[in-house]
Amino acid sequence: MKSALAIFAAALALCHCAPAAETHKPNILVILIDDLGWGDLSCYGMKATSTPNVDRLAREGLRFTDGHCAAATCTPSRYALMTGEYPWRKRGTGVLPGDAGLVIEPERGTLPQILQSAGYKTGAVGKWHLGLGPQGGPNWNGLIEPGPKEVGFDFSFIMAATGDRVPCVYVKNGHVVGLDPNDPIEVSYAQPFPGQPTGKNNPELLKMHPSHGHDMALVNGISRIGYMKGGTSALWKDEDMADTFTQNALEFIEQNQEQPFFLYFATQDIHVPRVPHPRFAGKSGMGPRGDAIVQMDWCVGQLLDKLDQLKLSERTLVVFTSDNGPVVDDGYRDEAVEKLGSHKPAGPWRGGKYSNFEAGTRVPFLVRWPGRIKPGESAALVSQVDFLASFAALTGTTPPDARDSQNVLPALLGDSPTGRKSFAPSASVLSLRDGDWKYISPGKGAKRQVATNTELGNDPDGQLYDLSSDPGETDNVIEEQNSRAKDMAEQLSKIRSAGRRP
Repeated sequence: MKSALAIFAAALALCHCAPAAETHKPNILVILIDDLGWGDLSCYGMKATSTPNVDRLAREGLRFTDGHCAAATCTPSRYALMTGEYPWRKRGTGVLPGDAGLVIEPERGTLPQILQSAGYKTGAVGKWHLGLGPQGGPNWNGLIEPGPKEVGFDFSFIMAATGDRVPCVYVKNGHVVGLDPNDPIEVSYAQPFPGQPTGKNNPELLKMHPSHGHDMALVNGISRIGYMKGGTSALWKDEDMADTFTQNALEFIEQNQEQPFFLYFATQDIHVPRVPHPRFAGKSGMGPRGDAIVQMDWCVGQLLDKLDQLKLSERTLVVFTSDNGPVVDDGYRDEAVEKLGSHKPAGPWRGGKYSNFEAGTRVPFLVRWPGRIKPGESAALVSQVDFLASFAALTGTTPPDARDSQNVLPALLGDSPTGRKSFAPSASVLSLRDGDWKYISPGKGAKRQVATNTELGNDPDGQLYDLSSDPGETDNVIEEQNSRAKDMAEQLSKIRSAGRRP
């Protein structure tokens, strides 16, 4: 009898425990890499070097072959991820200068805000590039608001824009880190400050020289875009940036391990200037760009190891992706072109960062959740603009009017082989993916960006490609498939009109 009662009690305990385990909200870790191409990872075919930690995510999770950001440059791509809205719907979402005001309306409803409402602690670490402060720019010497806090982040440790733009300081929870009030920061994107060295006027002070542009304020032996003065004690050292961001991310995970958390970890790598820590320099054989990939992979490994150490891996959904396609020479003479060899950063796709062609937005896209997601490969069409609706469904919350975000959670979790049917990314013009068909709107701009040697994909007559038979977008069939092109142009027009901004 005692034995039977013990068995019954154990079974009853399991019955009470099972629902709690099933309904536990998973931690969510979004790792967003900067300028990483589809072909820049060994799990996507790169042979020039290896990315073992990212490969681990691919091996233990789902590797998407048709995953996309929403735009072929950084600010609009990040805007879409945070808001669930195509960036082309809102003016002012182009690539922002470092002193731009916050481009997201705090009251609109964002990805971190819906997760806050679901009981998550939210953190943003790394590159921000969505503007800070009011329109007209922030006061760098006081409380910087609005910013990450106002759009839903409980904790933030960020850089305002990019490594090649001033101000070259970290901002933690609305304050510049290490700022001496007796040495206030001044920033200008119009005029240099008298007496301050610049890359243009003082090339003898440079340890990395620009290839085009990037010849203004000189910080840490590297000239940037824009001018700044002051803040000497707060200036970052590029070589330590990956360590600094990673350490702050690890501390956030440790401090919030007892409750559901959402961490948005956005690396500076492999964006220019590529200045990896000395322990990674020379490791790839591809110059600083390849070394920055190796450093990025180390950062990912640190986060995965921390999840393992705290026994959080099986309770954490990890998404790894990139903000746009790759670029090789993006403003500095760092041997990226000379040491590229046979490596193809975009993989089989045409174009890259800035481009209307597929490589502008088709990026690495990995999702891992041990015990929930069965490892494998998915050809589902998915986009970062869908994170808002999908994570709302995952956590049982009601998303705001996200306009363009679709719930593709079944695809992200591997429960369905299909995701979106259509998708409207942007670069210099709008495109439409409808299944395997790709329509690119007519564009009057240059066909190639000379400085970066990027095919932009502009054509005054428009373009149509069948990616199932022509993944490299080499055969424009718009004349042969004129009826289909007209139908897709009309479909794109309807998408533009739906939810149009006032």
